[in-house]
Amino acid sequence: METGQKAKYVFTQGSVRKSIWILAWPMVLGNLLQNLFNVVDMIFVGRLGPEAISAVAMSGILMSVIWTFLAGIAMGTQAMVSRFFGAGDTARTKLVVYQSLFLGVVLSVLLALLGLFLTEPALELLGGAPAVIRLGVPYLKIIFVGSFTLIIFFLISSVLRGIGDAVTPMKVWALATVLNIILDPLLIFGIGPFPKLGVTGAAVATVTGQGIGMTVVFWILLKGISIIQIHPKEFRLNLNIVWRIIRIAIPGSVQGGVRSLGDLVIMRIVAVFGTMAVAAYGVGLRLLLIIMLPGWALGSTAATLVGLYLGAKNPDRSAKSARYTAGYYLLFVVLFGILFFAVPEFVIRAFNSNPDVLRIGARYLRLTTPAYPFLAIGLILGMAQSGAGDTTTPMLVIVFSIFAVQIPLALLLPKIPGMGTNGIWLAITIAYTIQGILMAAFFSRGKWKQIRV
Repeated sequence: METGQKAKYVFTQGSVRKSIWILAWPMVLGNLLQNLFNVVDMIFVGRLGPEAISAVAMSGILMSVIWTFLAGIAMGTQAMVSRFFGAGDTARTKLVVYQSLFLGVVLSVLLALLGLFLTEPALELLGGAPAVIRLGVPYLKIIFVGSFTLIIFFLISSVLRGIGDAVTPMKVWALATVLNIILDPLLIFGIGPFPKLGVTGAAVATVTGQGIGMTVVFWILLKGISIIQIHPKEFRLNLNIVWRIIRIAIPGSVQGGVRSLGDLVIMRIVAVFGTMAVAAYGVGLRLLLIIMLPGWALGSTAATLVGLYLGAKNPDRSAKSARYTAGYYLLFVVLFGILFFAVPEFVIRAFNSNPDVLRIGARYLRLTTPAYPFLAIGLILGMAQSGAGDTTTPMLVIVFSIFAVQIPLALLLPKIPGMGTNGIWLAITIAYTIQGILMAAFFSRGKWKQIRV
């Protein structure tokens, strides 16, 4: 039995619970490693002063543009790759890989052009001070021009995960992260023979680390070290496949954009109540990120298995994999939710010890943690449906819960006497709850099982 056939057999014939954990643990670690890039940059750049850290923070908002489009293409790629690989169709699996890389190159060129000509106006639009703009422009230009390293790296990682190999991308992300950690201080502070580049050095370190990671995963595909092997001479542009990836990608990208926009609007509403409220909400978002990082990895696990099982003509196994994964994540968030609800001040003090921040933040946690189970169910089942190629339904649920529920209630509830910021926190809780209920309802209807990719 060939390597690809063995991998397909393990996931389509073995224990569903075992398959979940085979994929989940390297995906969780891989997600953590990907997020370490920005954390490491912020730690070292923070030593250069407030203007430097503000430049990187503002740049991060603009860099989310990359992630919005990239996440959509990766979602479409993973859905199609897992479906065709699950069906045992290696030829069409590789055809999707070629078209995905083509889209990655096109996106890279567009972002490079945007980075060269629009970084300064964009930072000015965000209200950056002259010193921040001076530091941020060269940093952003390097990040955007070098975005192809992240894009190709991320897309190939999605391909490997889509065929059931989550360990290889995790190892390469670990290599890239270690390189970034080593290069950051050398290039930022000019240690030894390296030039002192300041904030720009962080960008060079990031692009270099990602570039080496991209080279390694591309080489792995070329040599067939993982489950499939590609050959550049086989590349043929197939506009039908390109369009099918885009058709899945657009709603996925809109999802990410809507979530980011919703967070910005809520932040603006919170800002009316002062700096301490903003700080408390900021801490709350950091804690929510901690909760959601493993959720995104488990959701990606569910998406991969749903696609593989649908490709193998086993929709019942697809549904079972999604439900089991949602159950595991539900247990995780309930445990953290109990901790956050029981001792919120203790948790928040790890980020900020200001009495007002502790008081407001404690109310935020106690009012939002009851919605964590619904958040868990909505996240996993939404990503599972996306893995089947149905990205439209999760997008519509997200748009409705944010724009028809969360934002209107966040504007109205604080006006009730005695509510204040509690009204905003309650609006978030209601939105998460409705989101989870709707996502579960649409998943149970099972229309995602009939989606053709």
